Amino acid sequence: MNGQSPQVGDTLVLGRQDLQSLITELGREGYRVIGPVLGGGAIVHQELTSVDQLPAGWGSEQAPGSYRLKARGDRALFGYVSGPHIWRTYLHPPVVRVWRAVRENGGLRLIADDGDAPRFAFFGVRPCDLHAIAIQDQVLTKGPYADPCYAARREQAFIVAVNCGRAGGTCFCVSMKTGPKATSGFDLALTEIIDERRHDFLVEVGTKAGARVLGGVSCRPAAEADTEAAARVVAEAAAEMGRVLDTSGLKERLARSYEHPRWAATASRCLTCANCTMVCPTCFCTTVEDATDLTGSQAERWRKWDSCFSVEFSYLHGGSVRPSARARYRQWMTHKLSTWVDQFGTSGCVGCGRCITWCPVGIDITEEAAVIAGGEQAGQGRIGAKENDDGDA
Repeated sequence: MNGQSPQVGDTLVLGRQDLQSLITELGREGYRVIGPVLGGGAIVHQELTSVDQLPAGWGSEQAPGSYRLKARGDRALFGYVSGPHIWRTYLHPPVVRVWRAVRENGGLRLIADDGDAPRFAFFGVRPCDLHAIAIQDQVLTKGPYADPCYAARREQAFIVAVNCGRAGGTCFCVSMKTGPKATSGFDLALTEIIDERRHDFLVEVGTKAGARVLGGVSCRPAAEADTEAAARVVAEAAAEMGRVLDTSGLKERLARSYEHPRWAATASRCLTCANCTMVCPTCFCTTVEDATDLTGSQAERWRKWDSCFSVEFSYLHGGSVRPSARARYRQWMTHKLSTWVDQFGTSGCVGCGRCITWCPVGIDITEEAAVIAGGEQAGQGRIGAKENDDGDA
């Protein structure tokens, strides 16, 4: 950086031609760089070694139950909005062996699965996903029963955020106050500035680790014109949100609407496929499975992602607590938007819109919340009502 080391809080400019140096420098620091690439007809996350792997010139069109890649007509590297892949895949893996046990000398020896945590550098994290990581930090590391697997991976992670230059048809991060600009939680934050004259990145330094990595990359101090150009990029994204969710009093309004007839109408469409929870960046539900070999000499316990949409998830002795689709959809949405606040002090939704895009029947959480929590029949129900005729409380 022209003879001066970057410092936390600095705002610099990185040329498009120097972005490869940033990826290379992260590799030298011992990180596995994970970032966006084209794959399977979508923008997905894979290991990056070259800037040429980034989805240059590609964007996406998203609507309820619909996702399509679309050529942008330029060479923007981050001109897309969030795809089906989520960063919790790397921090809170879908499958983890918790421990194994072996019989030795007539006894039983327990072996904790405490392997070294991988060092990931997440490249291209959107502001809504930054907030999702912060929510998972709250859920999985702040309480009395912290998840050691998550905590170890999170401590090692390096985050390169990218501010949004456009919004998708299902985005509503402005409503949730989670975007389109990153305000915290990153080591470095990029804003892509591209026009007929330039293709640069405004870089904000968020941590000492970010400053150290950027010290090995050619960049220059940002001028006022650079910061103004970056601000315009973010403002354009904020102005084109595809969805709006009224969050004023939403927790209380949902709590008064447990018997709203819309729950049953929505459940008649819902496939309980769990797509919405699998693509949600804040969901954290898991189940535990035990396995033994045929000789009985070894046993293992595995933790796997689960979903509140599965009948088995709420199974207690004698049956499921939530046997109907109505009960399970209501549990998911009221937890995400209402009771999550009681548990963790924040909403469980970051407005990324993935649950809308990847729902096979196009159920829209913003529409459902507007009708149930704000419709003329809202307020007729109550928490703890007697059992309904579909078998759920």
